[in-house]
Amino acid sequence: MFEDLSLKLEKALKKVTGQGKLTESNISDTLREIRRVLLDADVNYKIAKDFIEKVSIKALGKDVLSSITPGQLITKILHDELTDLLGSEHSQLKLNSSGITVILIVGLQGSGKTTFSAKLANKLKAQKRRVLLVAADVYRPAAIEQLKILGEQIDVPVFSVLEKDAVKAAKDSLKEAKINNLDTVIIDTAGRLHVDENMMAEISKIKEIVNPAETLFVVDSMTGQDAINSAKIFNESVDFDGIVLTKLDGDARGGVALSIKSIIGKPIKFVSNGELLKDLEEFYPDRMASRI
Repeated sequence: MFEDLSLKLEKALKKVTGQGKLTESNISDTLREIRRVLLDADVNYKIAKDFIEKVSIKALGKDVLSSITPGQLITKILHDELTDLLGSEHSQLKLNSSGITVILIVGLQGSGKTTFSAKLANKLKAQKRRVLLVAADVYRPAAIEQLKILGEQIDVPVFSVLEKDAVKAAKDSLKEAKINNLDTVIIDTAGRLHVDENMMAEISKIKEIVNPAETLFVVDSMTGQDAINSAKIFNESVDFDGIVLTKLDGDARGGVALSIKSIIGKPIKFVSNGELLKDLEEFYPDRMASRI
């Protein structure tokens, strides 16, 4: 995860390591290199530009403390700005203390929604939540079957309907949860290969009916800035609450993770970093900045 980005940033920071003071000259050289590294990592151009300006303002004119080197000081500044870029604070999943908590999962086809739904169910089950998975991707029998197989693996029930009616599946799942005294419903909705009006209308209708505590947008971090363009359209139509980054273990660059919070204005809540159903982490901006 972010291996390429981390190595290149480390190399860029060597330009100021060992020097007695941060000057306009060595700061300028280092930040020019860091900007190039960010753009190579597919970070949005404006985000990279703003990031470098903030680091520059903080770094220039600072005398190096006696206990640290210039490299350590600018590393600290970079860490703080990366944390801010990634969202500053951990954003916790909203779960109702009473009644049924509905979590609506949205995103394009192939983003990893179905697997994430199961991973989240597994995580919440470990927290003593009584979970129902809902197969609302009624257009792809394979998606329904996949969710049923994953549900069996974690011993979580999966609800589906025979009709090709996603709204009915979502609506009836709440009755199913109530009858069986389940407190958490995770609805896996259909994706498309691209955003279309029918898809958005269906998700909006489902959201209106089930009134979710959380609507999570799942994005494949390997798809680069295209993922952010999709996120914009989804957010305008559905107004989701948080972002899930999948396939982050295969993303050595990190452009989506570093760009999406600032552009969309919604927090990253989870990262999926492996194929196993336990491979799901809550997102902490400071921890991710430390990794980078």
